[in-house]
Amino acid sequence: MRIFLAVLTSTMPAYLLGGVNGAIITSKLFYRKDIREYGSGNPGLTNFYRVFGKGGALLVVVIDVIKAIAPVLFGGWVFKRYYNMDMFGQAVSGLFVMLGHCFPVFYKFQGGKGVMAAGAIFIVIDWRIALISWGAFAIITALTRYVSLGAMIGASVFPLLLYAFDLGGLWELIAVAACAVLLVARHQANISRLVTGKESKFSFRRSK
Repeated sequence: MRIFLAVLTSTMPAYLLGGVNGAIITSKLFYRKDIREYGSGNPGLTNFYRVFGKGGALLVVVIDVIKAIAPVLFGGWVFKRYYNMDMFGQAVSGLFVMLGHCFPVFYKFQGGKGVMAAGAIFIVIDWRIALISWGAFAIITALTRYVSLGAMIGASVFPLLLYAFDLGGLWELIAVAACAVLLVARHQANISRLVTGKESKFSFRRSK
């Protein structure tokens, strides 16, 4: 019963905070527009940048990073205090942040793809492996200019390296792998466009 209460205490706030969307908030607050009605329609940083440029992009990052890191730290604290299982608390809270971001109750369960959220979550769980994961994302994106491809590869690298270096137990690895699988699944349309050569390449220039 106690562990059930610990899971509930850490995952419910994680899901609700995960549903806070920086791109939607910033687009409405500063531009009086809804990012979901422009560009690809995805309420994420990449589409926000393509539509509005760099103005406001930093706020999107700050909101999405804080809303991911705070509940993961809290979940880690709860499970370390009562069960000495801080990584499990971080991983399961991170998974619920991802679920909240992708399927937010505040926006009719239509959310983003979880790239920024996953990156922030991974930094809390193990910053060393996260840096490698972010590095893979940066390299693939720079070489191909496909943000979606870089994100999927970067996210997949993290659980694989955790397993390779034996840095987490079975349940921690399952939760982290679920985060990566969810991110890849949310890029299903991007995968189809990559296969057909129709995926948009990232540019530092704002879309007209």
